[in-house]
Amino acid sequence: MTKFVKNSEIQSNWYEIDAKNAVVGRLAAIISKIIRGKNKTTYTPHMDHGDFVVVKNIEQLKFTGKKFQNKKYYKHTGYPGGIKELTPEKLDQKKPGEVLKLAVKRMLPGGVLGRKQLTKLKIYTGTNHPHAAQNPKIIELDKLNNKNIIRN
Repeated sequence: MTKFVKNSEIQSNWYEIDAKNAVVGRLAAIISKIIRGKNKTTYTPHMDHGDFVVVKNIEQLKFTGKKFQNKKYYKHTGYPGGIKELTPEKLDQKKPGEVLKLAVKRMLPGGVLGRKQLTKLKIYTGTNHPHAAQNPKIIELDKLNNKNIIRN
């Protein structure tokens, strides 16, 4: 018989990741697993079991190859001929951290649950952040094994 966890039994942890020299897509995959709660044994797809993730040093993120200049993000205004395109380079100048947020957002489910889970991602430039009171566990990306992201 499958045991389902109630909302009152869910505990959220806080994690801190230093994005220095991290590749955007690989970092986004790790973050999305933590935010969705896939690293927990109580994972259920239709519930929010995820943890909070604080990402610092966002200005030192990297892209592989020439994606920083050549990759394009598209959006449509809703008017005829209203397609807009933006490169990560221009987006990073306007809003630092938005590139990582978009990458994580596209790895989460669409709809209400995905929007709720995305609010658990906190992105900051530099090394300081206002979440020190939550005592986040530090995740060192260079020491992670590809198979085991985080186990509780």
